[in-house]
Amino acid sequence: MAYGIVHFFPKGTQEQYDATLAAVHPDPSSLPKGQVFHAAGPSEGGWTVIAVHDSKDSWLQFRDNILMPRLREGVKGGFTSPPEEKSFETHNLRTQKVSELGGQEARM
Repeated sequence: MAYGIVHFFPKGTQEQYDATLAAVHPDPSSLPKGQVFHAAGPSEGGWTVIAVHDSKDSWLQFRDNILMPRLREGVKGGFTSPPEEKSFETHNLRTQKVSELGGQEARM
C-alpha cells in the first residue's frame, strides 16, 4: 500500500528547499527508489513537501539510509530545523501528468 508523508518547514524558503533537495534527490530527472510522487511549494508560514512512496518500508528505507544521514551531515543553505511531519497510509492515490493539466513539469 502506498504511504504518504507531509513535511512542513516553518519559515522554510524555496532556496532552503532547493539546497536540501539537491542533497537528498541528486538526480533531478528521477525520484529515489520507491518514491512515486513528490511535490513542494510555499505554504502559509513556511514550506511544505509532500511525498508518496510505494510502501511504508520504502519510505523508512529512504528516510533512514538517505534523508536523515544527509541532513545530519548538514546541507549548506538547506533547512535549519527538522520538519513537522505527518504520515499516512493512502486509501486512494491518483496521478496525472502536470503537462496534461496545462502546466509545466516541475523539476524533481
